[in-house]
Amino acid sequence: MTQDVKEIFARAGTPGGTPPAPAALAAKVRTLAPSMTRSMQRVAEAVAGDPAGCAALTVTGLAELTGTSEATVVRTARLLGYPGYRDLRLALAGLAAQQQSGRAPAITTDIAVDDPIADVVAKLAYDEQQTLADTAAGLDTVQLGAAVNALVSARRTDVYGIGASGLVAQDLTQKLLRIGLMAHAPGDPHLAVTNAVQLRAGDVAIAITHSGSTGDVIEPLRVAFERGATTVAVTGRPDAPVTQYADHVLTTSTARESELRPAAMSSRTSQLLVVDCLFVGVAQRTYETAAPALAASYEALAHRHSPRGGARRA
Repeated sequence: MTQDVKEIFARAGTPGGTPPAPAALAAKVRTLAPSMTRSMQRVAEAVAGDPAGCAALTVTGLAELTGTSEATVVRTARLLGYPGYRDLRLALAGLAAQQQSGRAPAITTDIAVDDPIADVVAKLAYDEQQTLADTAAGLDTVQLGAAVNALVSARRTDVYGIGASGLVAQDLTQKLLRIGLMAHAPGDPHLAVTNAVQLRAGDVAIAITHSGSTGDVIEPLRVAFERGATTVAVTGRPDAPVTQYADHVLTTSTARESELRPAAMSSRTSQLLVVDCLFVGVAQRTYETAAPALAASYEALAHRHSPRGGARRA
C-alpha cells in the first residue's frame, strides 16, 4: 500500500476527521483488506470476524492472537480510520452489541451450480444489499461533495469506463444530459484519449474502474489530468494506479468473487450507487434548471410509452 493511501486513511482518525461508525467497520475491512500486508490482513480479519472477542483484548493480546506485533495492530487500527487501538476497541464493542441485538444471521452467499433458483435470488439479493450498504458506509462524502461541485460548474464532462464499468459510464452520461449538462462517454479507448486532449481547466473527467488498473481507462484520465481538468476516480481499490491521476477518489465496495458471480456483477451495483449520488447531488445544486430539463425530456418521450405508441402523422 502506498504512503499516500496510508495518509488518506490515517487522516480519517485525526481531530479533523471522524472515525468510522461501528457498522462501517466490516465494510472498511472488506474494501481495504486486498491492499493490506498479510500481517495487517490477519488483524483486520480477526476484528471483523469476532468483534466481541477482540474488543476484550488488549493491543498485546490481539497481537498474540493474530501472530503479529503491537505496531501492526496499531497501524491496522489507523488504516481503518481510528486514531488508535483504544478507539478501535470501542467500535468493536459497539459492533458486537449491534450483532447481539437480535439481528438475523447473515446468509451464506456462495452460489452452487445446483442451487434452486429461489436460493439464487435470495443470495444475489442479499449480496447486492450488502454491497450497497458497504459502499454507502465507506463513501467519503467530502470527496463526493467536491466531485459534485466540479460537475455543477463544468463546461463539459467526460466519463471513461470499459465493459461493465462502461455501462455505468453511459448511465451517468445519460443522466447528466437529461438535466442539460454537456457529457460524453466514449466507448472507444482511442476516442476517449482524443476527447481527453480537448479538456482543460473547468472541465471534469471521471474514470470508472473497479480494479483501478484498466489501462484503457487510466490513459484518458491521465491526459485529462495533465490538461488541467478536474479528475475523479470511482474505484474499488483506493491505492490503485488510476488514483494517482485523480483529484478526488470515490471508493466502491464489492462482494467476494466466485465462479458464478464475477466481480463485475457486484462492482457494477456499487458503481451505480455512486453514480446516482453524483447525479442527485448535481440535480440538487442545479434544481432551477435541472427540473425543467427533466420535465421536458419526460414530455418528449411520453408518446413512446402510451399503449398505442402515440398518434401517427397523417
